[in-house]
Amino acid sequence: MGILELRAEGLFCEAGGFFIDPWCPVDRAIVTHAHSDHARPGSASYLTAREGVGVLRARLGESTSIQPLDYGDSLRIGDAIVSLHPAGHILGSAQVRVESAGETWVVTGDYKTAPDSTCAPFEQLRCHVLVTEATFALPIYRWAPPEATFGEINRWWAANRDAGLASILYGYALGKAQRLIAGVDSSIGPIFTHGAVERLNRIYRQAGVALPETSPALDAPPGSFPGSLIVAPPGAQDPSWIRRFGPSSSAMASGWMTIRGTRRRISVDRGFALSDHADWPGLLNVIRESGAETVWVTHGQSASLVRWLRESGTNAHALATRFEGETADSGESAAGSSGAAQSSQTEL
Repeated sequence: MGILELRAEGLFCEAGGFFIDPWCPVDRAIVTHAHSDHARPGSASYLTAREGVGVLRARLGESTSIQPLDYGDSLRIGDAIVSLHPAGHILGSAQVRVESAGETWVVTGDYKTAPDSTCAPFEQLRCHVLVTEATFALPIYRWAPPEATFGEINRWWAANRDAGLASILYGYALGKAQRLIAGVDSSIGPIFTHGAVERLNRIYRQAGVALPETSPALDAPPGSFPGSLIVAPPGAQDPSWIRRFGPSSSAMASGWMTIRGTRRRISVDRGFALSDHADWPGLLNVIRESGAETVWVTHGQSASLVRWLRESGTNAHALATRFEGETADSGESAAGSSGAAQSSQTEL
C-alpha cells in the first residue's frame, strides 16, 4: 500500500512501527478518537490529541499509558513524521498525518465538517493518499445547518413542556450528548442526564467545553421531570428506566433519522438528522480539497463512494476494517466496556 498497510491488528506504519486505531493490542497505537471501535484496550502505549486524553482515559482506564500531542505539532517516530489535526468529530478527535520518504498520507478517522462548539473544527489537509470514512456516503445524506436542526429540537421540547410531558432525547453518551446539551435552548427547562452522559459531561467541562447546567436523572426527586429534557444514550431505551419520568415523548438524534423507517424501527416519536459524521457533500469536498492521488475508503457506504470516485476519475479502493461508525439500528457507535466505567453498552 505504501506508508500504511493493513495487517491483522489494523493499519500499520512500518516506517514508524506503529498502528493507527488497531483493533487488537499492539506495542504502540495512535488513536484518532475515543469511540470504542477506534480505541481498543490492551495496547502498551497510546498517542492521541491532547484534548482527547480525558475521554480516552475514561475509555481505557486510569493506568493506561497515554502520550498527548498538541494539534499541529510534529513527532518523529522511527522514520516517519506524525502530526495530529482536528477531525471535528468529538472532543479530541484527530486526523493522523504521516510523512515518510517524501510521501504524505492522512487517516481521517471519523470526521465532520459542520460547526460544533464542543470540539475543535475540522482542518482540511493536503496529502498524496487519503484514508476516509464513508459512514453516510450516499447522496440522500445531506445535513441541514445545525442551527436549523436545533431549532426543530427546541420546538419539540417546548411543545412537550407546554403539554406537561418530559422530553427524552437519545444520542451517543460520548460526543453527541454533549453536542446536544450545548446546542439546545436551556431556558426552555431543566436538563437531566443518564449517568453515562453525566460522567462524560464532567470530562468535557474539565477540558474547557462550556455546557449548560445538567443534573443526573437518578438524583432527581419524583415529579421533577414534566417540562424537562432528559439526554440519554440509545442503550437506555428500557421501559423500567423510562417509567420514572412519567408521561413523556422520545426522540433520537442521528444521521440515520434521515430515513423514516429507521425512526419507526427504534420506536421513538421524533427523529432529528444530526450526525457527528460528514454528509455526502462534506465527504466529496474533503476528498477533492485534499488533492489526494489515491483514496482508500473504510466502513459505511464504502462501495458506493469508491464507485462514484472511480467514475469521476479518482484512484479509489475499499479498505476492509473493523470500524463501525454510526450504526443504523441504534444510532450508537460500537460500545463495549471501559476500564474506568461500568461494563455497559450505554457507557461511552
